Amino acid sequence: MNNHRLLTRWLAVSLLSCGACAFGQTRRVVSIEDLYDIAEKNSVQLRPSIAAEEEARHGINVARSERLPDINASLSLSYIGDGFTTKRNFSGYEKAPIPHFGNNLGVSVSQPVYTGGAIGKGIELAELKATAARYATELQRDNIRFQLTGFYLDIYKYDNLYRVVESNTAQARKVLDEMNARYRQGVALQNDITRYELLVANLELQLLKIRNTLDILNHNLVTIAGLPEGTEIVPDSAILARALPTADESWWQQEAADNAPSMKLAGTGVDISRKAEALARSELYPKIGLQAGWNIDGPILVEVPPINRNLSYWHIGVGISYNLSSLYKSNKSLARSRAATQTARERLGVAGEDLSLGIRADYVRYLEAYEELRTQQKSVELADRNYRTASTRYSADMALITDMLDAANAKLDAERQLVNARIDIIYYYYKLLFTSGKI
Repeated sequence: MNNHRLLTRWLAVSLLSCGACAFGQTRRVVSIEDLYDIAEKNSVQLRPSIAAEEEARHGINVARSERLPDINASLSLSYIGDGFTTKRNFSGYEKAPIPHFGNNLGVSVSQPVYTGGAIGKGIELAELKATAARYATELQRDNIRFQLTGFYLDIYKYDNLYRVVESNTAQARKVLDEMNARYRQGVALQNDITRYELLVANLELQLLKIRNTLDILNHNLVTIAGLPEGTEIVPDSAILARALPTADESWWQQEAADNAPSMKLAGTGVDISRKAEALARSELYPKIGLQAGWNIDGPILVEVPPINRNLSYWHIGVGISYNLSSLYKSNKSLARSRAATQTARERLGVAGEDLSLGIRADYVRYLEAYEELRTQQKSVELADRNYRTASTRYSADMALITDMLDAANAKLDAERQLVNARIDIIYYYYKLLFTSGKI
């Protein structure tokens, strides 16, 4: 049994060593702001949003081009067969020779003058869509930054947790050595040694699991940030020393209302719906434009017999068109546009409510994290004192091994919770920044 435990410990340590060697090739100490800049340039997840923003900007140019004149040119060459003539009762057939080569060349120009506001509204709609694409990019950028923040702080947390468990493991081995010495002196039980060996084995397994978790977190962070594979990110230890602002909730609520991309995107959605409604209304108005053209046709077939010559003519004037079907169709599309505008307004209200609730929850958790830190600092102090007392009493044969195990576990748990509490303050601060659109 003892050999089996030793083999288990050796295997755990071997796996831990292999995992540590394979974990990273290039170590980089990176601040969280530098990580944001790296992701801004390299993140694959941000590229579709940037491409959509560029596409929307081109849409503005397309809409503006509707103000330019339409110029059409046509050229046709044809073979014309001979014709025939008959009396009105289709008797008296006579062949009518026609010049067989036919040609047509035409150029026409049309310049919109009045479209019921359709062109102007179309340009404004394209500009609003470009604005919405920019806000969508900002929202995606914030999502990526907050995702990176979570991985970054988790790496910091688990790295510190690794040190805590490693320290407790070293301390447990020291106690185990003392137990073995006491056992050889005949003042300790083999069962006590076995139970403490189990504690050491569990601590070594925890180290392995923590290192594997760090490996996963680092891989996720490096991939999303667009860094080279094999890079090991080391969080900047100065992050816990930052002086974080202590603004009240109303300040955060106002900042969120002014800066949150989700609110900007929802507000732009309302503007887009209104503009689409105005565009649908423009169908009720006539369209007026200047027209000019030049044609050359041959042969002249309107004469009998046909004249084998080209006829050239040009024209200039004003064209007015009105879609009569809009009188009974546009009211339906207009009603749909009004309903879409109302839907966009409702979504804006929901977005504002969700944002307010999110800020409230994040702010409460932010304050709670400070209270948690103070509580855990006291817990660590008490757990250390309890462990020292239990160790002294056990050395003096005044306590059982269970007291030592309980004290060691309580000390480890208190130190683990202290690490989490320190990170939680930073996390909820960045959560407030993310929710308010200031990350």
